[in-house]
Amino acid sequence: MAKPVVAIVGRPNVGKSTLFNKLIGQRLSIVDDTPGVTRDRIYGDCEWEGRKFSLVDTGGIEPSANDVILSQMRAQAQLAIDAADVIVLVTDIRSGLVATDADIAAMLLKSGRPVVLCVNKCDSVGEPPADFYEFYNLGLGDPVQVSSVHGHGTGDLLDRVIEYLPEEDGREEEGELIRVAIIGKPNVGKSSLVNRISGENRCIVSDIAGTTRDAIDTEVENAYGHFILIDTAGLRRRNKVDDSIEKYSVIRAQMAIERADVCVIMIDATVGFTDQDSKVAGLAHEAGKGCVIAVNKWDAVEKDGNTMTAYRKKLEEDFSFMSYAPFLFLSAKTGQRIDRLFELIKHVANSNAMRIATGMLNDVLAQATARVQPPTDKGKRLKIYYMTQASTKPPTFVCFVNSAELFHFSYQRYLENRIRETFGLEGTPVRFIVRERGDKSSV
Repeated sequence: MAKPVVAIVGRPNVGKSTLFNKLIGQRLSIVDDTPGVTRDRIYGDCEWEGRKFSLVDTGGIEPSANDVILSQMRAQAQLAIDAADVIVLVTDIRSGLVATDADIAAMLLKSGRPVVLCVNKCDSVGEPPADFYEFYNLGLGDPVQVSSVHGHGTGDLLDRVIEYLPEEDGREEEGELIRVAIIGKPNVGKSSLVNRISGENRCIVSDIAGTTRDAIDTEVENAYGHFILIDTAGLRRRNKVDDSIEKYSVIRAQMAIERADVCVIMIDATVGFTDQDSKVAGLAHEAGKGCVIAVNKWDAVEKDGNTMTAYRKKLEEDFSFMSYAPFLFLSAKTGQRIDRLFELIKHVANSNAMRIATGMLNDVLAQATARVQPPTDKGKRLKIYYMTQASTKPPTFVCFVNSAELFHFSYQRYLENRIRETFGLEGTPVRFIVRERGDKSSV
């Protein structure tokens, strides 16, 4: 069965993200003293007393805000509330009960969901301060005193949460998950793509660069399989990342790449290739991830009969360092070729995880060396005794040879191309480890 969902909500800067990080046991959500740092919904896995559930951190709710970003944050929080089985309302003992808390409590009561009231920043152990009791006025039952920084009271809070969780039906989730990181420089349409695929405004979309700060997970199931889409903050040039929160965001994007199986590298068709696109793609390449290059906003490009061919040829030159990656021209706005995107993601994920039998590898090796003789130097010829696959994600091959020096990069590239052609390894980097005969060091 799908895991129950617990949403953490409250006004800005009451400590929701700190509590979220404490409960899931890792620094997934950005924490900063600046109000409004968390803008979108952030998901994490949590377990207590044998019960597993998804925890959702939301942006601070300002019920009466007119600001564009704040109003969208409110909408995101409302979506989290609608999807939640249990809601944790976080308040702040230091600022006491304020009108915004009462407005949010009224909104939650209308939702009909079970609500656990958390009074945060109760950092001293023992009897709660006198101000604690005014939170009973919210009409949400007994508050739980918590210190998200020190961890005091988090066990009591989780005890209350699991009381309200729906009963388990004993069924496990089926199917293999493919994790997909949507990466690219700011404003190429990453969040628009996720929203188009999910069919809801899952991520905040704005013309303001840097709107998305956290890496956000969206679950999608379709004819091609079961996917987790990770929308990431746009990666900027390092010299333009002067805001501390933006720095955290770059780190989060890099972490998203690390936990992904496939990276969709988005570029803006109306702008074309830039150096920053190359750097973003390089991060995915170095991490050994399967890659698809998605050229977004294709609907906004003026075309003739040769436009796509010319554009593709130019991109092949620009992305020559990752020639294995397929290109797809799409539009997040209109939904053009979105189905084809999932088909490619599935194919690339399979390539990245492919394991090839040693016998089949050496058959290809024998044919390749018979067609093009290995290089020689000063009368000494390279001999490749055999090849075996050491690992997947990416496919990594160990070649046992008589001389590592003779195994030039150009010949490695030749063998790589033969392996790719034979086994259809599209969209994934391939790595070689060279071992001289008698070299006993670990692979």
